[in-house]
Amino acid sequence: MTLIGHDDAWLQWREAMAGPRMHHAWLLAGKRGLGKAQFGQAAARELVAEEGQHQSEGHHPDIITLTNLPKDDKEEKKREEGKSYETKRNISVAQIRAMQQRLNTRPTLGSRRVIIIDPADDLEKSASNALLKSLEEPPIGTFFVLVAHRPARLLPTIRSRCRVLRFAPLSDSQIGDLLNREAPDVDQVTRDAAVGAAGGSPGTALDFVQRDLGPLNGLMREIAQSGDANFVLRGRLAAAMGARPDRERILAALDLARAVLAGEVASADTPRIPAIVDAHAELVTLSAQAPTYNFDAGLLVMEIGSLLAKAANPREAA
Repeated sequence: MTLIGHDDAWLQWREAMAGPRMHHAWLLAGKRGLGKAQFGQAAARELVAEEGQHQSEGHHPDIITLTNLPKDDKEEKKREEGKSYETKRNISVAQIRAMQQRLNTRPTLGSRRVIIIDPADDLEKSASNALLKSLEEPPIGTFFVLVAHRPARLLPTIRSRCRVLRFAPLSDSQIGDLLNREAPDVDQVTRDAAVGAAGGSPGTALDFVQRDLGPLNGLMREIAQSGDANFVLRGRLAAAMGARPDRERILAALDLARAVLAGEVASADTPRIPAIVDAHAELVTLSAQAPTYNFDAGLLVMEIGSLLAKAANPREAA
C-alpha cells in the first residue's frame, strides 16, 4: 500500500531528527489500516540514511522488525487464503531476548539501529517486561518504533518512555485517490462503497476491494432499494459471505451495510429517513458486539438484510 497523508506525523519526526537529540523510543498509535507500519519503515530508513547509509525500499541490516508470526505453516496458508485473521501468536519474550542479543553488537553500516515492533500491543507480558529494560537503558544509537492499534494494552511504563505520534483517519478524497491508483479496475459503485466503509483507513478500503465484497454490495443495495427481505434474498446474502467468514469479513459487511444506508439517505423520501436512521443505529450496535460475541455468521448476515429492508420499507419497521 502506498503511504499517503499523515503530514503532521512526518513533521514531528523530521523536526526531531533535525534537533540536537533524537528521542530513543516512539509509539505510532492509531486504528488499523492507516499506514503506521509503512510510516515506521520509511521513517526508520530516513533515520539510518541520515548518516549516509544506503537507503533502500527493501531489507536494511540495521532495521530490525519484530512481528507476530503465524503459529505454523498450516495457519500461514489459511491466513494467506483469507480464511483466518486470528491465528497469529503474540510477540514472545524469546523474540525480545534475541533482539537484545543483537544489540550487544555494533550496527552493520553505521552507528544507528532501529527496532520496529509491530504490533506492539501483541507483546506477551513477559516480553513487555523484557522490552522495558531496553527502553530504560537503550544502547547508544538504538531507536525503537512501536506500532500499536490498541496502545492502551501496552504497559503504562512502556508508554511513558515513548514519544507518541497519533495517526488520524484520512479524508474520503484521499481514500478515493488511493483506490484510483491502486485498484483502477474496480467499478465505481464498489469504490464508493469502499470509501464509505473505510472510516478513513486506506488499508480497510483496499481490503474491501481486494476481498471481493463487491457482490455483497450489489445484494445489499438490491435489498435496500427494493425492501425485499425474503428468505431467498437474505440467504443469497449469507451465501455470498462464505460458509465460515472470519470476523474481519463480518465487520466489513457491517461497514458495507452502513455505507449502503448512508447512500440511500440522499435519495430517500421523508417517511423513510427515520427507518434508515434506526437501521443504521442497529448496525452500529452489531458492529460493536461482533468482535466479542460469537455470532452465527449466516444468521447475522440475514439480520443485516432485514435491517436494510426495514430501512427501505418503513411499514416493516413499524
